[in-house]
Amino acid sequence: MEDLGSGWVGIERDPRGVACLTIENAAKLNTLNTPVMKALIDAAGRLATDVTLRVVVLRGAGDRAFVGGADIGEMATLDQVAASNFISLVHSTCEAFRRLPVPVIAAIQGWALGAGLELAAACDLRVASTDARFGMPEVRVGLPSVVEAALLPGLIGWGRTRRLLLSGETIEAETAAAWGLVEEVVSRGELNQAVARLVDGILASGPHAIRLQKQLIREWESLPMDAAIQRGIACFTSAWDTDEPQRLMQRFIRRPRSSA
Repeated sequence: MEDLGSGWVGIERDPRGVACLTIENAAKLNTLNTPVMKALIDAAGRLATDVTLRVVVLRGAGDRAFVGGADIGEMATLDQVAASNFISLVHSTCEAFRRLPVPVIAAIQGWALGAGLELAAACDLRVASTDARFGMPEVRVGLPSVVEAALLPGLIGWGRTRRLLLSGETIEAETAAAWGLVEEVVSRGELNQAVARLVDGILASGPHAIRLQKQLIREWESLPMDAAIQRGIACFTSAWDTDEPQRLMQRFIRRPRSSA
């Protein structure tokens, strides 16, 4: 892999169009402070302009945390104006990954708390190791959970969202999977392989189709049903902007068939 990262964020890019992005703040459980968030936004912005990009894998450095939350040390110094700027930066960080035109897979081990869970929720797919722990503990330090916490009801439902946000409790990986918060749970030693299987499935699909599909899913989140269906018709038609459908359907038709 080619190393394109620096400072707070490491980026490794391979010839297949796979970018592995690592949050490099392991000494502080990869917590999100202002320099880390600005580096993440910059990294996501650079990746977004790469037309050969196929998929992004997001992880935290070390083995103790994906992201342990927003930096409480920094937040404790904020006044109201600075607090508004800080939480807006948390949102911009999450939004940068939601806006990436290709799928983003969160590889989660250890803690995913507060802003870390919001960042994971902003990804398209989440794979967790059995030692992963999830929670939204903001109320325990006098703050509500906000910004991308609004994605949680769509993943786990309103009741479970209320339970996480109002109690501040932490749940284990198996519970997170049962709730629909993560798509797969594996042992720590199998995490990279599980992520690689998802990556391979995406790479086996049409690049243009994958970008259209991610865009459409994002639009579905805010559209009423009738409008969502009509938008899907337009998106389907857009697939023929390239020769990808013809090429891949002809490949499917010509594939070797096993004898009965």
